[in-house]
Amino acid sequence: MSIQLFDLTGKRALITGSSQGIGLSLAEGLGKAGASVILNARTASRLDEAVTALRAAGIDATGVAFDVTDHVKVSEAVAKIEAEIGPIDILVNNAGIQRRGPLEDYPIDTWHEIVRANLDSVFFVSQAVGKFMIGRQRGKIINIGSLMSEQARYSIAPYTATKGAVKNLTKGMCTDWARYNIQINAIGPGYFATPLNKALVENPEFDSWLKKRTPAGRWGRTEELQGAAIFLASSAADFVNGQIIYVDGGVLATI
Repeated sequence: MSIQLFDLTGKRALITGSSQGIGLSLAEGLGKAGASVILNARTASRLDEAVTALRAAGIDATGVAFDVTDHVKVSEAVAKIEAEIGPIDILVNNAGIQRRGPLEDYPIDTWHEIVRANLDSVFFVSQAVGKFMIGRQRGKIINIGSLMSEQARYSIAPYTATKGAVKNLTKGMCTDWARYNIQINAIGPGYFATPLNKALVENPEFDSWLKKRTPAGRWGRTEELQGAAIFLASSAADFVNGQIIYVDGGVLATI
């Protein structure tokens, strides 16, 4: 009985920004738990490669290319998925970017770019999918936050601002939509070796600092985020709402 609580068989999950890195790993985890997964990215070729890899692992995977920062394209894509593929039971808002730079010289265009990618996209996709979930009176939405939903570090203030906003948007979505039997929660990854963190992974000074700063003493592996996603997507989390689970090797627990 307890294992069945985490069974996602018969569920369909849309994961944004899932052609690589954390998004692809989350899609793999949900797929292995039984869900059919819909991958999303802007580049169709990279999406095709990811879908092929998941199918080779026995996962029911489909790719749908669209830009999550374009409200009109998002609405069109979600409506098409619902009509042609099937209802979206689980939404994972993973798409995001990082643009580093000193705050005093941070370009205005780059500020708008990172807000569109990291915050607007969560609102756009959640709103489009949420309308269908409200009609069905059920659904799971998982937003991907960050340690930077709670902390800050030099040169990434705009990123920190967007991830802090994702945390509070998660709470707001819960407040509005929990009445419709929709559970909206977030995962806050710590430092994981992904393409987004490539510059940090390859920096010996930062690598050494991180390992000393993290109680677990290492970088996270993307597959270590799968368990939290499966939990939040499953019936085991039916009364968990408006929360953010940090998967960080203990970074937030210590100073």
